[in-house]
Amino acid sequence: MQPSFLIPYHVLSLSIFLLLLNNGAQAQLNPNFYSKTCPNIYSITRSVIVQAAQSDIRITASLTRLFFHDCFVQGCDGSLLLDDSSTIVSEKNARPNLNSARGFPVIDSIKSALETACPGVVSCADILAVAAEVSVQLAGGPGWTVQFGRRDGTTASLTGANNLPGPFDPLSTLISKFSAVGLSSTDLVALAGAHTFGRAQCQFFTNRLYNFSGTNQPDPTLDPSYRAALSKNCPNGGNGAVLNNLDPTTPNGFDNHYYSNIVKNRGLLGSDQELFSNGASTASVVSQFASSQGAFFKRFPQSMINMGNISPLTGSKGEIRKNCRKIN
Repeated sequence: MQPSFLIPYHVLSLSIFLLLLNNGAQAQLNPNFYSKTCPNIYSITRSVIVQAAQSDIRITASLTRLFFHDCFVQGCDGSLLLDDSSTIVSEKNARPNLNSARGFPVIDSIKSALETACPGVVSCADILAVAAEVSVQLAGGPGWTVQFGRRDGTTASLTGANNLPGPFDPLSTLISKFSAVGLSSTDLVALAGAHTFGRAQCQFFTNRLYNFSGTNQPDPTLDPSYRAALSKNCPNGGNGAVLNNLDPTTPNGFDNHYYSNIVKNRGLLGSDQELFSNGASTASVVSQFASSQGAFFKRFPQSMINMGNISPLTGSKGEIRKNCRKIN
């Protein structure tokens, strides 16, 4: 692994542009945006998620992931939520999302409750933002002041969704994809910490168990005892949709065990272990978060805010959807 990553000029230029755009977005977004028009946005969102979590322990991780998958494609505009239509090819059909991204009915329920309380006011893009914050807190993680004022997009990008940061990406590619939307390598490591809860299907890491980089051998950075345990759940040639805990220690809680697992070569996805192994330039940040949950809990909120500032539609741009699944 290269100790540093040289960003091509065109990517660097795009990154600078997006960073400036994000700074402008930060000035337009406002934590008090709904203070008069929908003051109960937090309590309503929390109530719906608490109810959903009673029958679905995975829902908090799933809702957090939706925000990530939305913001990295066309910015935080709710495009991920759009279903197929005569004018929309849904991002839900992209490989990272198909039969994987979940929690859409809960977003629908939050939208319905908010429409009852304050019709035509809260965007679906902002629902994703507040649902992620509430979900992390409910799982034991830190809270943060959510910035509001995003409006909903009227387009989707299947191509963009197929280029999301993925489990097979090497560190250089991950850094490049984050840089392209104005996020740093520290943001990368912090946001990857959301893998401290939730599940992943066998298909996204079985190459590490049986045929790493075409060698017909396991990934040498994978702890042998952990590999043996994973192999029982994901036999070679088995069902690729079987679920596995991203964090085998505290699978449903939000803490820093994700990082301590990586330090022990027990990261589930290749993209997880890439953050630490083979002389990774991000290894020092992983070590810091592994040794200090406080450091992780301090940085994660800032990185979520940074991600939430990716190219939002504000002012008169976009719309406030009546139904998160379709444009007005």
